[in-house]
Amino acid sequence: MMRSSTFTLLALTACLTLSGCIYSDVRVPMSNEFRNTRTVTKSGEATTRSVAWLVAWGDAGLQKAAANGQLTTLEYADRAFLNVLFGLYMSNTTVVYGN
Repeated sequence: MMRSSTFTLLALTACLTLSGCIYSDVRVPMSNEFRNTRTVTKSGEATTRSVAWLVAWGDAGLQKAAANGQLTTLEYADRAFLNVLFGLYMSNTTVVYGN
């Protein structure tokens, strides 16, 4: 009985600890103040990427994302994270919305 409980506890701990390590694709807002946010139709994106924890490239800044979307004013922004195989491949994307 004790071995079974110990194994179950270890399995649950491993699942909770390793959650999202094989693959995760998450998008989160960069702000939580949406009271006066206007609805817009234009957006722009900028991304950084890395492979095998050795090589990284890109520009995920707000200015680069605004330039890529040809935006002159920003209303709000999101950040998207992609992680594959414990970070073997990762990307970090800034998405801006405005006019």
